[in-house]
Amino acid sequence: MFVNKTPFSERALVSSMSLQCISNLLINRQLLISTTIASMSKKSSKGSKKPGRDESTSTPTPIGPVLVDAKTGNLIVKILAKPGAKASGITDVSEEGIGCQIAAPPIDGEANTELIKYLSKLLDLRKSDISLDRGSKSRQKTIVIEKSGCRHSAEQLLAIFCTEAATAT
Repeated sequence: MFVNKTPFSERALVSSMSLQCISNLLINRQLLISTTIASMSKKSSKGSKKPGRDESTSTPTPIGPVLVDAKTGNLIVKILAKPGAKASGITDVSEEGIGCQIAAPPIDGEANTELIKYLSKLLDLRKSDISLDRGSKSRQKTIVIEKSGCRHSAEQLLAIFCTEAATAT
């Protein structure tokens, strides 16, 4: 039987911090969407529009650290890696990406392997469902989570990351 030894006030604080994190990201996303819609609805000056160019078919600007690929439906997660830490964990969640400290040195792909291993454990997924798309030699990485193996939505992933970041501090 699982016994939660965390005091109620501490659990409430973590819950409120993760809800605040999610609400801030959603508010920022809504503001950006509304300004994009407002700028698209403005009439352009006469003759400035090039023929054959349709603004409605342009792809939306990526917002936030967790996205859904429109073509495949896979989840895309932007990671800001910090290799060489004592323990793996989520440090922060921002518009630029998920701050993730990795308990492995950035040598011969060890940090990338540890990142995939940590994320699979955190999200309760198979390691084969998570792949490194970009940034194999960079701190800014893009992770792809296969939709067939993931039962989480983008919002649920964001909530998991926010909760993990709140418990790490």
